[in-house]
Amino acid sequence: MTMSPRSVTAITGATGHIGRIVTDLLGSAETSLRLIVRDVSRAPQGVGDIAVAEYGDADAATKALRGVDVLFMVSAAESADRLEQHLTFIDAAAAAGVRHVVYLSFLGASPQATFTLARTHWHTEERLRESGMAWTFLRDSFYLDFLPAMAGDDGVIRGPAETGRVGAVTRGDVARCAAAILQDPDAHVGRSYDLTGPQALTFDEVARTVTEVTGRPTTFHNETVDEAYESRRPYGVPDWQLDAWVSTYTAIAAGELDVVTDCVERLTGTAPVSLAEMLEQD
Repeated sequence: MTMSPRSVTAITGATGHIGRIVTDLLGSAETSLRLIVRDVSRAPQGVGDIAVAEYGDADAATKALRGVDVLFMVSAAESADRLEQHLTFIDAAAAAGVRHVVYLSFLGASPQATFTLARTHWHTEERLRESGMAWTFLRDSFYLDFLPAMAGDDGVIRGPAETGRVGAVTRGDVARCAAAILQDPDAHVGRSYDLTGPQALTFDEVARTVTEVTGRPTTFHNETVDEAYESRRPYGVPDWQLDAWVSTYTAIAAGELDVVTDCVERLTGTAPVSLAEMLEQD
């Protein structure tokens, strides 16, 4: 059943990449929107109500979510307590009477996933399964938009990805899928969608495509795992962040991201954007 104009759909992360695109796509739909933000000054204006809450603030989140029927939950910013924030926010949504949560998860979310942040997504999914609320999971691959930016100033992408492949997907395609689901959420209750681009690429192929399309000489250097940790350690980030950065590559090397599906096209009616197409559009 398509959402009634009187139903309220809440969108988190409306000031970020995915949330802002979803907000724009739903702005003209017959859905009442509530944007859950941390900073009112950065929120899109003229599109729905605005409520202020952080994921880890149970009282503020419960207040912000009262009267919401469907919630689009973009994962919180990467942090040591990200899972704790997610669980607090989910409990607040249940307490506020939210009926259905559409959660932006990650491809292959599992407690044993090589990519460390995918484990957090799995535990978040488990809390939603146990919450009593209806749920839908969008499990996206790594963002295609980010791959060219992984090259350093010298044009070299460095990491222990070996010859592994990744079916990366654009943020825009993920947002289009989310918007499609949010316009008819009842049709997607209890379903998980693996969102990928049209092809799974090695980093050598990524580098070659960037070079050919943009003219920026780009190559891939396959680091060892030890080299990857050492080359990133000067950034001074905590160990959990280092593990996340390095496991981005080792998950690809392990074949866990070598996945291509037709979910984007099935949900939106349009094929996902390829790396070459994305670069040509920039």
